[in-house]
Amino acid sequence: MKRFSLTIATEGNNDIVNLNPELSRRVRELFPKGDGLLHVFVGGSTAGITSIEFEPGLVKHDLPSVFQRLVPDDLHYDHEATWNDDNGHSHVRAALLGPGMTVPVSDGKLLTGEWQQVVLIDFDTRPRRRTIVCTLIV
Repeated sequence: MKRFSLTIATEGNNDIVNLNPELSRRVRELFPKGDGLLHVFVGGSTAGITSIEFEPGLVKHDLPSVFQRLVPDDLHYDHEATWNDDNGHSHVRAALLGPGMTVPVSDGKLLTGEWQQVVLIDFDTRPRRRTIVCTLIV
């Protein structure tokens, strides 16, 4: 097993960051031969990890629009009343998405689909620095 971390600066507010280039580079360096699994996990309760085609229509409009319809940012959230903040919706969105995913790897490559990228989505209401913990199981 091998572990590495990525530190990602985000803008918050549904900022979607393509992790594939850096994940691919690190997997190629650490595990150039053989089969294994890469688990990608974000610490924090207002961000999540998923996969999507990283193209502007989806990442700038479609996916944020779906999250807004499912978990509107302008509803009352008891979390906000408890903590005097504005990110109750951020916690709910992150809980629905989940904090991680596992991707198979082979001979130094992520076995994602042709148009599939692993992404971080930061739902918080302000810019953040996120630590992504990546565990390569070989």
